[in-house]
Formats: sequence, structure tokens, C-alpha cells
Amino acid sequence: MQSIDLVYLWVNGNDPKWRAKRDAFIGRPTESDVNCKGRYEDNGELRYSLRSIAKYAPWLRRIFIVTDGQRPEWLDTSHPKIQIVDHTEIMPPEALPCFNSTVIELHLHRIPGLAEHFLYANDDMCLNRPVEPAHFFAADGLPIVLSTRRPLRKLQIWYKTKIKSRRLSNYNQIIHNAARLVEQRFGQYYSAKPHHNIDAYLKSSYAHAYELFNAEIQPTLASHIRQTYDIQRSLMNYTAIAEKKAHLRYVDRRTSFHLHIDNHKHYAKFDKLQPTFFCMNDSEYANDNDRRTAAEFLERLFPEKSEFEK
Repeated sequence: MQSIDLVYLWVNGNDPKWRAKRDAFIGRPTESDVNCKGRYEDNGELRYSLRSIAKYAPWLRRIFIVTDGQRPEWLDTSHPKIQIVDHTEIMPPEALPCFNSTVIELHLHRIPGLAEHFLYANDDMCLNRPVEPAHFFAADGLPIVLSTRRPLRKLQIWYKTKIKSRRLSNYNQIIHNAARLVEQRFGQYYSAKPHHNIDAYLKSSYAHAYELFNAEIQPTLASHIRQTYDIQRSLMNYTAIAEKKAHLRYVDRRTSFHLHIDNHKHYAKFDKLQPTFFCMNDSEYANDNDRRTAAEFLERLFPEKSEFEK
């Protein structure tokens, strides 16, 4: 297996300078799912995610952290594995400034020096046990697309939106947008839903999908905040599966666990399941007490500083 890199997006929503720029451009956070406090809040998740990476995936070549003119104060940016990438390095001018991770994610293949084989994670995604390259890439070098099984997802979406006249959450809508585009191009709707954790990609396939759907992507570049017509990066995975350049593999919560920090019962479920991957999901439903509890939980799991910290 060739070298494998890891990419994060990171923002410190507590930074007054960054807040002023956001507030001037898109307004202050609301209680909506597209512009809530939880979208930007920094609860120290990246520090703990990197601790999990150092402990359970030390074989990674390089770690790129994509930011908007920011750097974590505690991060040792002189570490040979760490590289900070600014939005301006990978995104077109018409997309800037961007407070929409959906749009930022579509441009990961433009990171200078990024390996052909790379992983992508949000800063709230962690490992809970050792992993090897084979968890992410098959013997033929193609990425393994970890997904949750949703065989009736297209029908359920139709029923919810057309019969019940209810809207999808922004997250579910933009995944549906990606699946519909691939269906129109390749004739198959992929109902498998992203497992919302560390994903594997080929840079060449990522760039190919971007160009293949360039006409559809371009109108979304002006989405400085999440919109219903945005296209989730699952577009890249669905395209790779359709072109037989990736392997689909289903996972359950014992492999990949989505811990909603506002639901404190999830901590007991985590202890029982002991998943390989887990995500500490902040949202419009979480409050500052939930965030403190989440930070304490991560500190108990990963109390030791990593090589990436000052």
C-alpha cells in the first residue's frame, strides 16, 4: 500500500476575529440545523481526535488541517506530519469566505502535496481501537466506502417529502442530492448512507467526480452557509462505486458509532459497543453543559498528550 494521508477541517468558533467575520457575512448563529452554535464551536475535539490517531493509526504519512486563517494554539505546527492548509489555497475566489463545510469538502483534492490515497475526517471523529490501512483500502488499492444499510431510503424520502409534506434535514437532503445526481448519470440510486466518520478516497477519483459534475457543483460555490441544493461529498463515493473504483462495505454501530452529545444515554451505549470509529456529534440540540460532558468524556479516553501537541 502506498502512503496514506489524513485531512481534517477545523474551525475555532470561539475566536473573536473569526466570529466577527462570520457575523458580518452571514449573521450570528441561530437555532437552525444549518447555522447553529454547534456548527462552529471548538470543544477541543481535534486535540483528542489527533490523540486517537497517534495511538491507533501511527502509520499515516501526513496530516493536513484545512482552516480559515486559524491555527490551534496547542498544535505543534513544526511537527513533520502536520501541515496547515488555508481555504484560499484550495477554494475558488467566488466561494470565499466560506462557512459551509459541504462546499469546502468538495475541494479536498486540491490540497497541495496530498497523497493519492487519503482519509478525511471531521475534527469530532475519533478512533477507539487500532486500525490498519486495510480498514480503508482493499488489496487492489481501491477505497472501501463504509456505509450504513438503508435499502428503502429513496422510498422513505419520497414518502416523507411528498406524502407527509415534511422537509428533510439539511444533512439528509444534501446526501439525497448527491445520490440523485449519480442516479441521473449512471442509472442507479445508491441508498447506502455515509457512516459519518473517517472516509477513504483516491485523489484522482475525487478530482474526476468533481469534473464530471462540475456544472452541478458550480452553482453551490456561492453557498457560504449550508443550503438545500448543496451536494454532499458522498457524490465522490457514489461515483466511484458506480464506476467500480471503490468497494461498498456496510457497517453497524459496533464498527461506527454516532454519539449525539445531547443524548447522555449514548455514553452507556458507547461503553457497551466499544466501536472502532466514533463521532462526537454537536448540533442545534446540544447546550454548553452537553459540550462540557463531551470534553470530559474525551479527556478520560485520551488523557495523554500526543506527539502533535506543544
